[in-house]
Amino acid sequence: MSEYVHAAKFFLPHAVETGGYLEVTAAGKFGAYLPEGVRPTGKIVEQSGRWIAPGLVDTHIHGLLGHDVMDNDWSGIAAMSQHLVEAGVTSWLPTTLTGSFEQLKAVCTTIADHAGEEPGAKIQGIYFEGPYFTTEHKGAQNPKYFKNPSVAEFNEWQSAAQGLVKKIAIAPERPGAVAFTQAVAAAGTVVALGHSDATFEQAKACVDAGATVFTHTFNGMSPLSHRAPGMVGTAMALEGVTDELICDGHHVRPEVATMLIRLVGPEHIALITDCMRAGMMPDGDYTLGEFAVYVKDGMARLKAGDSLAGSVLQLKDALSHLLAWGAGTPAAIVKMATQTPAASCGIQHRCGSILPGRAADYLVLDPNLHLLETHLDGALVYQAGH
Repeated sequence: MSEYVHAAKFFLPHAVETGGYLEVTAAGKFGAYLPEGVRPTGKIVEQSGRWIAPGLVDTHIHGLLGHDVMDNDWSGIAAMSQHLVEAGVTSWLPTTLTGSFEQLKAVCTTIADHAGEEPGAKIQGIYFEGPYFTTEHKGAQNPKYFKNPSVAEFNEWQSAAQGLVKKIAIAPERPGAVAFTQAVAAAGTVVALGHSDATFEQAKACVDAGATVFTHTFNGMSPLSHRAPGMVGTAMALEGVTDELICDGHHVRPEVATMLIRLVGPEHIALITDCMRAGMMPDGDYTLGEFAVYVKDGMARLKAGDSLAGSVLQLKDALSHLLAWGAGTPAAIVKMATQTPAASCGIQHRCGSILPGRAADYLVLDPNLHLLETHLDGALVYQAGH
């Protein structure tokens, strides 16, 4: 028998509804939304004064709780899924780092062999961050594995992943980048652009060939100048692209994040964490790929060179940060962590929206966008303070 969630606000795909009831079926699916004046027959779950939003979708995350996707350990990936619900995440893309062909293929095989078994946040695909990057903006990616794009190589990875590679990031200035983009995008995988010193013209050529995402915008890319727009200018200027954004207050200044959101709109901003294995862990020494990293004051940095090395951000905190920064309305902020990232990776038919028939993966928030509860398939899986 269905139950009905009664709350103060519902973030639905095409409107924010004040008051009312959201049906959750016995099968753990969303049913109908009913307005405040239409009290349904059945069990009422009172969430008085609270807001109901879709579960968050993290499409760029490397690690958590001491685990890293590149460890190629299913128990670690499963643990990430289990605890991501504490960050409000109900769907995610395990994200690789630049590595050898064989290492990346092995990770693909491991995830594909076990996907669907994870307890907690649902694996909706894999994100390949690299290895087709360039050294000028390498960040914490290992340049010894950098090389030119190869469709044949990618197809082997995709075969090992049983089609789960939903997105791959490349540097547009790499020889063959345009042809690679055209082939991979035409086959249904999203091509992102990042870790690159590309000119506006080089980046635009890849967008014209089918690239649609900019990887952690502002970070790891050629900056904006009034005569040389670079990668940042391309991310700002072109229509029909989505800009990833890390809103921990360290990777991008709040004023700059707010400026980009106002410029391109929430339907073109995908909030990500780029979280590494130190997420949900204390300060101290860690690794990212083959590099030594230290975590202090909410930042992960390479010991050699001191550049940022991913983040320790939880996606739930990006919501309250943006609200505090005045970067958008609550509805816009929720959209940037749900609908937009899902659509940016072609998984919007599976997650990111409250729609009848969809899995009832949803959050209970307070009016400051703080996470109170996470529900997965209609069941309570996390409650703050418990």
